[in-house]
Amino acid sequence: MCQRRVSFGLLTMLLVLAVAGGSVRPVSSQNTVAGAPAAAIRVTPPAPVFDARARVAELAARRARVANEIGKQSLLVLFSGEPRVYTNDVDYEFRQENNLYYLTGLAQQRATLVLVPGHATTREILFIPRRNPAAETWTGHMYSPQEAQAISGIGEVWEASEFEPFMRAIRMRRAYRPKDESVLLSSVTQPAPTPTPAPGVTISAAQITGPAAPQNAGGYETLFNAMAQKSGTLYLLIPGGEGESREFRQEQAFASRWAQSSSGLTVRDAWPIFTEMRLRKSPSELQLLQHAVDITIEALGRAMAVAGRSKWEYEVEAEVDYTFKRRHADNWGYPSIVGCGPNATTLHYVESEGAVGQNDLLLMDVGAEYGHYTADVTRTFPVGGKFTAAQADIYNAVLAAQEASMAVARPGKTFADVNRASVEVIKDALLRLGLITDRNSFQYGRWFMHGTSHWLGMNVHDVGAVNTPFEPGMVFTIEPGIYIRPDALDNLPKTEENRKFAEAVRPAFEKYKGIGVRIEDDVVITADGHRNLSVALPRTLADVESFMARATRELRADNRREN
Repeated sequence: MCQRRVSFGLLTMLLVLAVAGGSVRPVSSQNTVAGAPAAAIRVTPPAPVFDARARVAELAARRARVANEIGKQSLLVLFSGEPRVYTNDVDYEFRQENNLYYLTGLAQQRATLVLVPGHATTREILFIPRRNPAAETWTGHMYSPQEAQAISGIGEVWEASEFEPFMRAIRMRRAYRPKDESVLLSSVTQPAPTPTPAPGVTISAAQITGPAAPQNAGGYETLFNAMAQKSGTLYLLIPGGEGESREFRQEQAFASRWAQSSSGLTVRDAWPIFTEMRLRKSPSELQLLQHAVDITIEALGRAMAVAGRSKWEYEVEAEVDYTFKRRHADNWGYPSIVGCGPNATTLHYVESEGAVGQNDLLLMDVGAEYGHYTADVTRTFPVGGKFTAAQADIYNAVLAAQEASMAVARPGKTFADVNRASVEVIKDALLRLGLITDRNSFQYGRWFMHGTSHWLGMNVHDVGAVNTPFEPGMVFTIEPGIYIRPDALDNLPKTEENRKFAEAVRPAFEKYKGIGVRIEDDVVITADGHRNLSVALPRTLADVESFMARATRELRADNRREN
């Protein structure tokens, strides 16, 4: 029940080979005996290994790009994520705020990054808690300043408690440097400037609007001159929308306090900068994403193999959870969706409490997170191993729609193009199957009610505008679906038009009701098209049936050997 902190060794997992272990026998093709067929279930390949210097250099380059974007008359403040309460004195497992992690690779609570591009020597400062052996007895390892520097490449590390005095000094346009014992790590050898007044001292308006570049500016002349001219900027992550943010409450509160001050700094939102940067994935990011997808592929493969002998959805989900842990995933990127039969027609069904029927389809939408990047893959398959004719009708319609969307996923296209391709195929299929009467209306939306794609990366619904033209390095999902909810016709608004519609499609509805199908893959745009990151997982009807037969046999053989 102790609050978990990730150790330095785990935090540098990006630099170390994650060795796969466990007791289930299926192996990947590279591990099979020469001449023997590859196993059906694809075991996750080894985790990517990064050169430590290259990794630190990439983080430094990201910070340099952000510094260039905000300019020398500004500063940026990024806060660590906040603990989330599970109940009473128990927190959820901590996960670092994405953008702070994107610039530092640091996963510890109470870390704060400040970028001051216009400073003469100290352009980036990291604030972290001082190590406390007594606290570590209870909550685990904390970063030493040397460890924080090794991971992030930031050489100026101050104790976390110095952040507020530092910002008070900035507000007064006075340089601030802590006493030596609070500077945990530094390459700066200059003498400390005149310190800011102690906490609680009242600062007069005259002091705030003092000389443009005081003698104790200590390298902050560019910033302080801008503040004196009311042209300085403080960048924060400020979420859009009204009301209190679910994730960025401390940023909102901090921005509110500064907006009410007369500091000469205008608060601006840093989101556009990070959105632009994170939308295009670097080679190292793509490796992390691919590994998250690979773990997810193995998890889905194992789940498909055990579904036929399972009685409850949660038993199948347990295979996913087991594989995620076994392959050293950080966690899931979102709660797994495991819906059998009619439960597959609920888009975000997460209860996993339903029975698993041998004659039903099972829809599984799952994604492992690795190195702060998440996969998002969906497969729908027959529990008993064979599609019925009705199930095959719906499945092939969705597959054809996905193939049509895949065909237009290339540079210059947008989500609207991808979605339109799926919609046109699905409208034709629904008309042919008798589930709509007019392909030129929105009738299809009763059975396909969501968009086909969303950006993917550090969030399962990652940053980026929906109308952004595709460029190489952008990663997103392609996930059409058809969902024939058993109560769909009963819940239509009571209009004459809907009465006629329900009457016309009732025979087809009775044939297909309770069937839900979604097929989802993760793709990255390349210079000449796209690459399907989840291509190793079977998609066609024939391949799914063949895979389930082989995987089930392999699992039974494994059990015999182990028993």
